[in-house]
Amino acid sequence: MSRLSSSESSSPAAGDDLFAPLQFLAGVGPQRAKLLERLGLCTALDLVFHFPRDYEDHTERRTVRELEEGLTVSVTGTVVDVDGRSSGFGRSMVGVLLEDATGAMRAVWFNQPFMREKFGPGQQVVFSGKPRWRGTRWEMVHPRVTWLDQDDAAPAEAILPIYNLTEGVTQGQMRYLVGRVVERCAPVVEEILPDALRQRLDVISIEQALRVIHAPATHDALAAARRRFVLQELLLLQLALAQRRWQRQEKQQAPPLQVDAKVDARIVRLLPFRLTAEQRRAVDEVAGDMAQPRPMNRLLQGDVGSGKTVVALYAMLLCIARGHQAVLMAPTEILAQQHFETTQGYLEAARVRCALLTGALTARQRADLSQQIAQGEIDLIVGTQAVVQSDVKFAKLGLVVIDEQHKFGVAQRASLRQAGVDPHYLVMTATPIPRTLSLAMFADLDVSTLAGAPPGRQPVKTFTINPSERDRWWEFVRKKLRQGRQAYVVTPLVEDSEQVIAVSVEAAFEDLANGPLEAFRLGLLHGRMSSAEKEAAMEAFRKGETQVLVATAVVEVGVDVPNATVMTIDGAERFGLAQLHQLRGRISRGVQPGFCGVFVGEVTKAARERLELFVSTNDGFELADADFQMRGPGELLGTRQHGLPPLRMADLARDAELVVEARRAAQELIDEDPLLQKTEHARLRQRVAARYGKALDLGDVG
Repeated sequence: MSRLSSSESSSPAAGDDLFAPLQFLAGVGPQRAKLLERLGLCTALDLVFHFPRDYEDHTERRTVRELEEGLTVSVTGTVVDVDGRSSGFGRSMVGVLLEDATGAMRAVWFNQPFMREKFGPGQQVVFSGKPRWRGTRWEMVHPRVTWLDQDDAAPAEAILPIYNLTEGVTQGQMRYLVGRVVERCAPVVEEILPDALRQRLDVISIEQALRVIHAPATHDALAAARRRFVLQELLLLQLALAQRRWQRQEKQQAPPLQVDAKVDARIVRLLPFRLTAEQRRAVDEVAGDMAQPRPMNRLLQGDVGSGKTVVALYAMLLCIARGHQAVLMAPTEILAQQHFETTQGYLEAARVRCALLTGALTARQRADLSQQIAQGEIDLIVGTQAVVQSDVKFAKLGLVVIDEQHKFGVAQRASLRQAGVDPHYLVMTATPIPRTLSLAMFADLDVSTLAGAPPGRQPVKTFTINPSERDRWWEFVRKKLRQGRQAYVVTPLVEDSEQVIAVSVEAAFEDLANGPLEAFRLGLLHGRMSSAEKEAAMEAFRKGETQVLVATAVVEVGVDVPNATVMTIDGAERFGLAQLHQLRGRISRGVQPGFCGVFVGEVTKAARERLELFVSTNDGFELADADFQMRGPGELLGTRQHGLPPLRMADLARDAELVVEARRAAQELIDEDPLLQKTEHARLRQRVAARYGKALDLGDVG
């Protein structure tokens, strides 16, 4: 567990003791206060909310004589011997012999030679883990260790908190300080949840939760305390998102852009193919939103190649048909250039004035284009985040389409609001969002989902390639290249690293150019190249001037070369499932089948299971859910990506049921009291505004 900000639950009115500097607390003093300040702990209240990051479970205490195979237990004793040896090739083993009144057991650490320096004969320690019988004695492999200070007694049967520490402060000292402060301050910490809401959510009081989170007597008590803080955190988030949604519906204005049969027919005639049933449904949902006088805020999610761009093009043409400007924002210049070229191709027969706005423009070019946009001479602007700079003014902006929405923050989207009128927003992602994550982080959005691929799109066949099979794989790649196809080779790194064991793109380029692919024309693409270099590399690949593009994950988003049908991914264990699926989506974008080879070497069991799942399915939604469960939301979240402060207590993968419960409670509160103006909701309103007001522009609501 992590530290929860004290500002989330208290105010100066809660009691002067809470804001007392730590140096004046008994047992602290100026010197130790300076040490604690390194952890961000300056007041008593900071210490109260310095939650344990983990716990040591000593409820299952055993002597050596009482040990059982496979049962997780704790054993307290004295270190009587420490030994270590190396077997070469970076492999080592450290052994520690522990003795109590009933016998001796051995703890073992592999490839952690530094553990030898942590032990010495005569130390009192607690080993926690699963013992196994090894011929003549009991043994624990990599047990959790508690070093008992000289003034510590062996822990009684208890669940002990483990805190983040800094040099000069021990666990025993931190437990003592936190215990004293919690005892004195917990009764005066402000309760922000009204009694009726606490009863509805079935959570314990803030005072009880604080006492238990630091000193749980039982696992059930700890679960109740954690539930209280997780629900509180999720409730604040859900209230913020619900208020944002209410604000958009009730307070904000947008131009109503209605579609009729004539406009629909004109748009559809410009498309080189018929809309699929899925695309038609999504188009109708988008058009229904755009017809309203409040801003559309819709998320369009679909698997790789499902046709999201066509839905976006329809929305932009509807906007332009009604006399407004439309913007399509992409996260990279390569993708913006590609969107611009694709859009121009669709609109050859239309009188739509398009322009590309990226950081690659000269100052003069940018000034001229900005003037044209401001005067309404440009209908459709395709660009990067350059379109949200302060010098770009729109004559009549009606729609903003954001591709790969997680690459942009809330503040960047909000900057397009001008003169008190909002454009409609359509944000797209080719990374399917798991349901729990969607409920938690995108609750202010309406969601449209495109499932499946357009007719004629061939599935990609994916294979794991072991070291002994690589020669055969490269022969297969050469065969496809001779047939006129093109190929990607993807690696995780730009250049070799001493810290990371993985193939770099530069090393791969050299090896392939002088080895298995020496007869073919190779190109290089990575994020450290200049914009001009990247565009030149992509243009050469698009035109077929290079047959193989050796790249990093910069090709993950949006690069579209239908003739590229083969991909080799080296170092695949360093990518998440969702990212692997995005990479694979770069091939088989035409009528030819695609083939993806995943190089597998010595990887962990978890990594191999993840790669086997990737090979077994082309369903991006299934892979996104699996990635979410395996690795959590970290790859999809982050302050830069979604614009919100990170969650501190809640784990969205583990707390899915609490997400639903918090969302339901938040919506009931907003339905009853949209601005949280009732007296009993005042503290909640203050906390929501303090934590999320700036990120979600809730100032005129809270």
